Amino acid sequence: MDLEDVTAPACCAPLSGPALGEDDAAELAGVFKALSDPVRLRLLNMIASADAGEACVCDLTGAFELTAPTISHHLKVLRQAGLIDGERRGTWVYYRVVPERLTRLSGLFTLPHLASA
Repeated sequence: MDLEDVTAPACCAPLSGPALGEDDAAELAGVFKALSDPVRLRLLNMIASADAGEACVCDLTGAFELTAPTISHHLKVLRQAGLIDGERRGTWVYYRVVPERLTRLSGLFTLPHLASA
């Protein structure tokens, strides 16, 4: 079998979902803006990969050379973008991702599966 015979995604195949409307694009631009900061991207990753699906703010702050108020600001931005949700338990807040939001983001650029020959 030649390497050229292997089924591969076609170049420039159309996305599997519908085109974005103006309102959806504006909303999602805000989400991507929230994710454009490396600290927020790392925080989201840490929360998403935490045991039991949630992370205490006390476990997040030690990974950065930033003050607690700065970490709180970044978490607030992620929360306002709808990417995470938090629950206060005593003096600590526990954060978890909002699965629907992450699923929506991942589906934005999904290419259709091509049938194998």
